[in-house]
Amino acid sequence: MKQFTQLDCGVFTISLDFELVWGTLDILGADKLSRVYKYEREQVIDRLLDLFVEFEISATWCILGHLFLEKCSAKNGEKHPEIIRPKHDWHPADWFIHDPCKDAENSPIFYGRDLVEKIRDCPFPQEIGSHSFSHVIFGDAGCSPETARSELAECIKLAREMNIEMSSFVFPRNEIGHLDIVRQAGFKYYRGAEPNWFEKPKYPQKLRRVMRMLDVLRAAKPPVVLPEEEENGLWNIPGSAMYFPMNGIRRYVPLSLRTSRVFKGLDAAAKDKKIFHLWFHPTNMADEPEKMFAGLRKILEYADSLREKGTLEILPMKGIISKSGEFGREYRKSMGKPAII
Repeated sequence: MKQFTQLDCGVFTISLDFELVWGTLDILGADKLSRVYKYEREQVIDRLLDLFVEFEISATWCILGHLFLEKCSAKNGEKHPEIIRPKHDWHPADWFIHDPCKDAENSPIFYGRDLVEKIRDCPFPQEIGSHSFSHVIFGDAGCSPETARSELAECIKLAREMNIEMSSFVFPRNEIGHLDIVRQAGFKYYRGAEPNWFEKPKYPQKLRRVMRMLDVLRAAKPPVVLPEEEENGLWNIPGSAMYFPMNGIRRYVPLSLRTSRVFKGLDAAAKDKKIFHLWFHPTNMADEPEKMFAGLRKILEYADSLREKGTLEILPMKGIISKSGEFGREYRKSMGKPAII
């Protein structure tokens, strides 16, 4: 296995979990946050892409497979028979009970082929990866190997129909499982858990959310990470921090705390020649969007200033490791940009 002690320079990586309503469908149903998802669909994706083009940033968009569809319908009365159903304890009904089996015009928050096309055709290249087909929780006992295989197979099929080859995978709710199946499906990289004590699967999601909030409130320096090659050949690019949304009680967290914490992570990555891996859902930008986008702009400006100094490179997940297993020097060159190394 390849072991890194440091890279040739610091790296800033952004990964996005793009899922629209599917990310909360099994818990909240389709209606509770529909306003947020409609705004995400109508405004957020375009604004994110505009920022990434302005700052010449290739982000990794791990997109839910159902969003590759512009419509779907039941076959012989069954929705998506190609998917082996999970048996999650909290969702005893059929996994696709909320799927309207309509189209993007009538049920826009369930479909996103037009948005996938925008990301694919972005003037500054973006990486498109996978976030499963229907947000099955891979790390839960209710997700069988057969379920995982069926989810990944459908994602790959739909992506290839759009001439997209995927290398990176982000697990729904960051619950990691079936790594061998992910590798067998052809993926090379995944986003692992942040290396904080509370991010381990044995701790409940609620505790993890509380501890993440405390880290933001005290503007704690987030961890910087190194790529880790698994025995099956998959590369783990662990997360460092999430760009928190401004919904619920989190709206009272000052923007300055959010950005100053990210600045600390970027400085540490540049100094230690490691990776600062920022992740979020596009949905995160839908509450208080002007503040959230102003904060993200400050983050990108700061990262760009470090790139100009030559101490930081900004790469997607698939650009960090080269085919030979070394630090990915050639990614920016492949886009006609000099590598800042």
